[in-house]
Amino acid sequence: MSRRNAKGRDINGIILLDKDTGLSSNAALQKVKRLFFAKKAGHTGALDPLASGILPICLGQATKVAGFLLNDDKRYFVRGQLGQTTDTLDCEGEVTVIKDFGQISEAQVLDAALSFQGDIEQVPPMYSALKKDGQPLYKLARQGIEIERKARSVTIHKLDFLGYENGVVSLEVSCSKGTYIRSLIADIGDKLGCGAHVIELRRTGFAHIDITQALKFADLEALTGDTGDFEQLDAKIFPSEEMLPSIHSVTIDKQQGIDIRYGRQIKIANQVDNLVKMFDENAIFLGIGQIENGYLQPKRLFI
Repeated sequence: MSRRNAKGRDINGIILLDKDTGLSSNAALQKVKRLFFAKKAGHTGALDPLASGILPICLGQATKVAGFLLNDDKRYFVRGQLGQTTDTLDCEGEVTVIKDFGQISEAQVLDAALSFQGDIEQVPPMYSALKKDGQPLYKLARQGIEIERKARSVTIHKLDFLGYENGVVSLEVSCSKGTYIRSLIADIGDKLGCGAHVIELRRTGFAHIDITQALKFADLEALTGDTGDFEQLDAKIFPSEEMLPSIHSVTIDKQQGIDIRYGRQIKIANQVDNLVKMFDENAIFLGIGQIENGYLQPKRLFI
């Protein structure tokens, strides 16, 4: 297919990008969209420019399941610097407080870090994409405006302490959706009484996905070859349904499939109320539905 003569390709699925440090999630999205010559694309679970690691890029109709991907747990490698607090809670911000950490032992750092395992309350940072009256908090923060944020319940499923040297603590964190690793490091610093901020952050896991399954943009770019075709690139696209392992699957018959495609709810037996992935009798993925009181209602359809 000629890139010059077409407006974009109707391709569907998810690319697992290993985003580089220094690149915004939107910039990474646009690069992948152009490379695949896709008509439509979107990302899930945005990463800060400072952060690297897994960024799922949804192409075509896969954008319809982007919101469901956000519900999955994530895993991170992080390094935090003790003794300095910054306005962004990472090394890209301005230092606001400096305190001595020389007397803090590795055992104390370990105890402080492990105290955050389990269900915790966390205040989102001002430099975040959360919105207040339609305005992202980070835009308010850049204007010097700080508003009160309510603490939210998140879960640190597992925290592995990797080491502490020269004021730098290294951790691996498995956490629920909505967890801010920058806030976690800042809270550990506050607990130690010296403050802390993130100096390195890498998302290493997303639901059942591991960083080894993701590709750098340069790796994807190399797959275009000299011919400029898409065969090798397209081989790296994951079907949308494979990226939703925590959602149960149901198979429906031909007539039910017709009703679902027209947006009608159908009666379904022996199924608990829940979100489900819908497949027709030919194992073709139809989209996401919601079962309530014995009826299946389509929520996001692949047409």
